[in-house]
Amino acid sequence: MLSHGNQLLRKAGLNLAERSSGKYKGQIKRTKRGNSLLRKHLYFTVFHILSHNRAFQALHKHNVEVKRMTKMQSMMNLIGKLARMLVAIAKEGQKFSADKAQLPLVA
Repeated sequence: MLSHGNQLLRKAGLNLAERSSGKYKGQIKRTKRGNSLLRKHLYFTVFHILSHNRAFQALHKHNVEVKRMTKMQSMMNLIGKLARMLVAIAKEGQKFSADKAQLPLVA
């Protein structure tokens, strides 16, 4: 059983790693060394949630407008949030709550 959402992200290959060698310092990118099917389903789940859930829409808007992320960076951020929420929901047996999902957004 997964104890933290980051374990789910690692299983999907969505954790961050530095791509470098002894000769150069590389960039920090997603590893993609995980289950591609899980990665695909997490992506499409967030894509679908963004069209229906107001809490995720507000977070996405906040990421894009206030934090100046690109839309894809914001989606990857929301995939991480969803993974942590799914593990917490499964672990504690709670239902989804929009109040817990949304951070206090300061405009």
